[in-house]
Amino acid sequence: MKLDVKALALTSGILWGLAIFILTWWIIAFDGSSESITFLGKIYRGYAVTPLGSIIGLIWGLVDGLICGAIFAWVYNKMLACCEKKTT
Repeated sequence: MKLDVKALALTSGILWGLAIFILTWWIIAFDGSSESITFLGKIYRGYAVTPLGSIIGLIWGLVDGLICGAIFAWVYNKMLACCEKKTT
């Protein structure tokens, strides 16, 4: 069964972006805002555990998830096509 590249890319982007957004607000709720550099702050430029940082993380997560989801679906479909040729 082939994967729909656009659908998986969009789903991955939305899920990863929302995960970063919700996780940031979870940390803010329990530990408060922090301008200290986190692991995600090293990867995503401008991200910090702040309300503005949650929006920046949402955007970066959306872009990152779109790209990774599209690559994953494309590679999966290529491998599937290759395996189907060998079995026939």
